[in-house]
Amino acid sequence: MIVSMTGFGDATAERNGTHYAVEIRSLNNRFYKPVIKLPESLNGLEPELESMLRDKLGRGSITFSLKMRSDSAEAAYHLNVPALQTYLQQLQQVKGLTELVRIDLAGLVALPGVCQEPRDESDEIEKHGPVVRELMTKAIAKLSAMRKKEGEVLFVDLMKQLTHMRANLKEIADLAPGVVEEYHRRLRERVNKLLAQAEVQVSQVDLIKEVAVFAERADIAEEITRLTAHLNSFEQSCRETEHGGRKLDFIAQEMLREANTIAAKANDAEIAKRIVEIKGAIDRVKEQVQNIE
Repeated sequence: MIVSMTGFGDATAERNGTHYAVEIRSLNNRFYKPVIKLPESLNGLEPELESMLRDKLGRGSITFSLKMRSDSAEAAYHLNVPALQTYLQQLQQVKGLTELVRIDLAGLVALPGVCQEPRDESDEIEKHGPVVRELMTKAIAKLSAMRKKEGEVLFVDLMKQLTHMRANLKEIADLAPGVVEEYHRRLRERVNKLLAQAEVQVSQVDLIKEVAVFAERADIAEEITRLTAHLNSFEQSCRETEHGGRKLDFIAQEMLREANTIAAKANDAEIAKRIVEIKGAIDRVKEQVQNIE
């Protein structure tokens, strides 16, 4: 069954004084386009998380966000006292500076190298990595469930459009044989009227040849057959293929191609009306297919 590319999933946890919050958002896109937002200390996890998203979610614009908050003393940044002392010594060397300007401790702390993270990146990944992976798996599961539910809604609408197209295509198939007969009748009446005025005669064979040429030019049986096959293929793909968005988009384009050909060849007002209905349904299908993974 088809699934949508639109979805949202989240997961939270609290372990050893650290609160974790993971959010994953998914929107439609022709390709796989991930955006991963992590705390700076966990940037080393990005390739692994990107691979997990690609494997589980296929295509779409995927935004992964991880927020962390620690309430433990370990979360405090370390003050690099030797670096701070060096800054102070350099300031003291400027004559008269300390007498005229008050040294701002907050400004000193913001200087490069004074405040340092509590541990290096490798320690952070080792500590937080398992929890992040666990929450990511849960968030993906929620997002996938939402995408599946959205896919069910899309499926119902697509089947409705297919039913509408099949009904109009059946009417076109019923009308098609009468197009040639009506042309033959109109042509015979027009020729007889002109001949009566001119007092000449036209061979019945020539009249039949003209009708045969028109019948060949207006024959849409092959296009009806192909369009019917496309409709059946589209429905089968919707029912059996989970990640068939690109295939469905291609089939929809072929459906539109056949509908345009029928419209050009039929040369009949009633058939033209039904083709307009079919093309409207195809446009709706093409719009919906853009949301399918």
